[in-house]
Amino acid sequence: MYTRPLANLIEQFQRLPGVGAKTAQRLALFILKRPTTEVEALANALLAAKEQVGCCSICGHLSAEPICEICSNPNRDQSMICVVIDSRDLIALEKTREYRGKYHVLGGLISPMDGISPDQLNIQSLVRRVSQGGIHEVIMAISPTVEGETTTLYVGGLIKPFTRVTRIAFGIPMGGDLEYADEVTLAKALEGRRDLG
Repeated sequence: MYTRPLANLIEQFQRLPGVGAKTAQRLALFILKRPTTEVEALANALLAAKEQVGCCSICGHLSAEPICEICSNPNRDQSMICVVIDSRDLIALEKTREYRGKYHVLGGLISPMDGISPDQLNIQSLVRRVSQGGIHEVIMAISPTVEGETTTLYVGGLIKPFTRVTRIAFGIPMGGDLEYADEVTLAKALEGRRDLG
């Protein structure tokens, strides 16, 4: 149905997360209609990002420098660390503009079923950071899945001897209706309640 180069391009787009056959076809056809300079700019951006972006040596967040902008920012609260699964979660928290501390990216969740053990995650560097002192609170911002709970309890147990460990509250989203929430979400919402005003 497609000439081989176009079929290859569609196939490559389909490898991206959330991109199905129709979206891959639309993207491929869009690329073919763009000027060569734009296509080259896209290809160069992909290659540059792949070659230049690595992980911060302190927190594990994506960075083109050895130390990311958050870790090198002296205006951030040095006494707090928020632990997240990956950089997507860090970016989501940063968009709230509510948290002003530092972060630590684990790089995944403990999942024996998938063959992911604690040794494969960025946990030991977190324990070293916290055990050196000066950290007054570690916030566990990990989703409440089975793997998330396992990871939260494991990591929390390792760092609790050195500092206060808290977790983000879970519950009903803004605009959500109680009748449509599941029992676990409602239970977490009740557990995470706080004083009014």
